[in-house]
Amino acid sequence: MTPVTTAVAATALDIGAVRADFLVLQQEVNGFPLVYLDNAATSQKPAVVIRALADFYRRDNANVHRGIHELSRRSTEAYEAARASMARWLGAPAPAEIVFTRGTTEAINLVASAWGYANVSEGDEIVLTVLEHHSNIVPWQLLAGRTGARLRYLDIDDDGRLRIDQLGQLLTPRTKIVCVNHVSNSLGTINPVREIARRAHDAGALLLVDGAQAALHVPVNVTELGCDFYACSAHKMCGPTGLGALWARREILEAMPPYQGGGEMISVVEKEYSTWAAVPHKFEAGTPNFADTAALTAAIEYLEGIGRDVIRHHEHDLVRYAMERLRELPGIRIYGPSNPEQRAGAISFTLQDAHPHDIATILDHRGIAIRAGHHCTQLVMKRYGIAATARASFAFYNTREDADSLVEGLGEVVKIFGS
Repeated sequence: MTPVTTAVAATALDIGAVRADFLVLQQEVNGFPLVYLDNAATSQKPAVVIRALADFYRRDNANVHRGIHELSRRSTEAYEAARASMARWLGAPAPAEIVFTRGTTEAINLVASAWGYANVSEGDEIVLTVLEHHSNIVPWQLLAGRTGARLRYLDIDDDGRLRIDQLGQLLTPRTKIVCVNHVSNSLGTINPVREIARRAHDAGALLLVDGAQAALHVPVNVTELGCDFYACSAHKMCGPTGLGALWARREILEAMPPYQGGGEMISVVEKEYSTWAAVPHKFEAGTPNFADTAALTAAIEYLEGIGRDVIRHHEHDLVRYAMERLRELPGIRIYGPSNPEQRAGAISFTLQDAHPHDIATILDHRGIAIRAGHHCTQLVMKRYGIAATARASFAFYNTREDADSLVEGLGEVVKIFGS
């Protein structure tokens, strides 16, 4: 078997070994060494993940389940091994509670459609937050529009933290589900999921967590969090694109109707009716993304080899250092928690009168990749009275030197727009 990583460490990250695993980082952009600070949009992939995908296509490519031949057996084994890996990564009690999807967005839509239409009706209430990515708002708007349910929103304070004190007013006997992100993609805020789960359950509601930004950056154990649904994406945790997962408590999955109909998700098909396969296959209609699951297993094993605590410690140090350096710039405003302990990797900011798109363009000329816009969180932007921010987002393969390059590049922005 290919070694999981050249960067295993017990307490500290061997950043040189880690960066050697990421071939994409070994390039220049516009004559400058690449500084990749767009990790909230997608993470980079280590060589072991790329090899795993190529090796699968070279050796094991065949459709999963039902096939008798050797290649199908291997492919099926790899596919179900990936399910077990994801269950382990999320702290799920059993692999059967993991449903593979195209990503976090489809996982949330699955719940809004399959669970929502079976359990939400006119007059019921769905509690969201203004901190949510559009993927955790729009599916619930669609459900509310078709059922007559009511949407209610938890606000944030000026520091980008959820107003947990408002839950007492928002949660009522009509509340069916509360939906919240574990980590904000635009502000980096780490939310108190365990407390929200307790409050939701006390009100008789379920809790869905959007874990897209958390699965790589903070420890996740769905059992300890106490949530009922947890959604995440492989491409944001060093895995392939077009693949994600939904975890849900087994009794909920058993009671939910299918999300889509087709092959694989059935047990028996008659002319007038069908019966469903056991979970999780009931929710995986059609040919799944079986090739990319081999790469997902490699990604999870790679991250496990480094260690979640090591990753979190390194990223926390980076965020704290980057925020200190950024505050040296005249006219900068950083959005979200001022305390780095309450953040994951994302730092959103505005700088003097420069438009975020201009900031990103100037930085790109220096080989620095960030993101500019509303980051699919228009409610957050409206809360702060702005249209967009620039966002630098860090991962464990970034360095303090990357933060220094960011600040130096922003110094050029100050010169241009401050003159």
